[in-house]
Amino acid sequence: MSPTLNSLDIIVADLPKSIEFYRHLGLELKVDPSMPDHASCDLPNGLHLMLDAETLTSAARPGWVRGAGSPPVFLCFGMDTAAEVDTQYARLVEAGYRGERQPWNAFWGMRYATVLDPDGNGVDLWAPLNTDDRGACQ
Repeated sequence: MSPTLNSLDIIVADLPKSIEFYRHLGLELKVDPSMPDHASCDLPNGLHLMLDAETLTSAARPGWVRGAGSPPVFLCFGMDTAAEVDTQYARLVEAGYRGERQPWNAFWGMRYATVLDPDGNGVDLWAPLNTDDRGACQ
């Protein structure tokens, strides 16, 4: 059996701020009261997204230290239309999140924009410029 990517775990410095950011993006992350340093949700494509506070990660992985420099993770969220990319970008920036790159028509045929989440991870928003090109990277 081949390995299957079924979940993504993002380590966050401030869990409530990160939950708020991803809720602005339309994700309904839930916190289990028995595990207050962890939030998660199932995405429409079947992937399970998890946010873990640094405190939980440090307890589970002794010696773990957050790195410095460029964002270590870029999450890519596909939209149906270029207009949705523009709207979602504006909504996140208006909510106070840092826009790293305003929406633009990328040379590879996508409307693309990048916002940073509260921990500095890149969150890419994209849609095909030609709606017939929603290929395998959904």
